[in-house]
Formats: sequence, C-alpha cells, structure tokens
Amino acid sequence: MPMDVIDLRNFYGRALGRVARALIGRRIRAMWPDVKGLSVLGLGFATPYLGSFLGEAERVVGLMPAQQGVLRWPPEGRCLTGLVDEKELPLEDESIDRVLIVHGLEASEAMRAMLRQVWRVLAPGGRVLIVVPNRRGLWARREATPFGQGQPFSRGQITQALRESMFSPAGWEVALFVPPFDLRPLMRSARAWERVGTFLWPRFAGVILVEATKQIYAATPIPEARCMAAIRQRVRAMTPVPRGWQKDMEDDR
Repeated sequence: MPMDVIDLRNFYGRALGRVARALIGRRIRAMWPDVKGLSVLGLGFATPYLGSFLGEAERVVGLMPAQQGVLRWPPEGRCLTGLVDEKELPLEDESIDRVLIVHGLEASEAMRAMLRQVWRVLAPGGRVLIVVPNRRGLWARREATPFGQGQPFSRGQITQALRESMFSPAGWEVALFVPPFDLRPLMRSARAWERVGTFLWPRFAGVILVEATKQIYAATPIPEARCMAAIRQRVRAMTPVPRGWQKDMEDDR
C-alpha cells in the first residue's frame, strides 16, 4: 500500500529523507535553474522540493491526490496546498508553466488520466519534470522508503507513458546512488556516492528524472463509438455496385 502524507512527512524528517531531498533537489534546480515570473505546480508529494521556488516563481501551488491525503504547506503564512482528484485538476487550461511530479506517478491509480490532466493545464512551451523510482535501483527494493512503494519505472517505460499522453521527453537526469539505509557513515558520504555513481553506474540510480514538453499538434484519439460510426459510413460509401449499372441506366432513359 502506498505511503500517505504522514508517512511521507516522517520520511523527509529523518536523516535519510533529508539526504534524498538534498540530492534530488540539486538535480531539479539544475534542470530548472530559472523560474522567475513562472507558475509552478507540484503534483503528488512535491512540497519538499517546492520551497526553493518560493520567492522566485510568480505562483507556487502544491496539489496532493485524494488517496494520499494532504498536509498544510508551507508551515507559516498562506496555505499553498490542496486535496484534488488526480483525474480532474481544478485548474484552467494552459494555466501552468512548470509541473513537478514527485511521489505521484508511481502511486497513481489512473496514471494516464493524470498525465492527460497535466497536458491540459500545461501552457504551450511549458515543461513537466517527473521524478520516479528507477526499476534497476536499490531504492525501489527498499520498502521502508517512499521510493520503494508503488510502480518503479525503467527509462523505456516512462518514455512510453509520456508519449502515450502526448508528451515528448526533452531531458534526463538520475539521482540517489547512496544506499537507502539510515547509517551515519553513509549519510556523511552521500555526495561522494552521488559523484561516483553518476560516472560509474548511472543505470542503477535510485530515481530517474525526466523533463518533457507537451505535443501541441498531436492528434487527439477519436472515441471508439465515433470511430466505428465513421468506419461504417465509409463502408457504406464504398459498397460495390453491380456490373452493368451504366447499361441499365441508359435503358431506363
């Protein structure tokens, strides 16, 4: 069973969670170094990574799916989080410039519907950045962390999911090479693990980060009922006519 917001909050309150937030957060900011004047949406449990955008982006919002629950964020000031149905985001079309999905896709009960909602609310030229557990990584096998919950992904699987939802992958990063254990020596050497792992065994990272853009001119699939009606109409239009029809028409004249 996927972790709820209390489990996720507790994880990020531990030393291992703080290390994970620092390492993943560095990769996120490297991919999005400038969000000045943009609107940023965090979907899933992205609030540990949204703090760096406050005061820089024009608007920052965190939406959490109903099956996960919601927590107030930030602790002080106006609340910027809300509980939503992942299949019906309460946002206007093309109203968001950047969407960050963390602890969202792997735990989703309707992944494709959620991605289609992200496509709807993302502005032309906007970008979505998704953080998912790596199927080959050690973190996906450690159920004591949120990255060991839900469905892990390979690079090919996340690429297919994005393309089926009319997104084009535009950039890749990996993170979390330190083993997922609350051991002080590992926590102290986490950055060294990150540097070495990036060069020696990038396929075994704990998480995959993929940035994607929406395909503006992609064709929208035709509903099955409409598609079958169109096929029947074409079949009727192409019904073969018996030979000799021209002669019969001349005789009638």
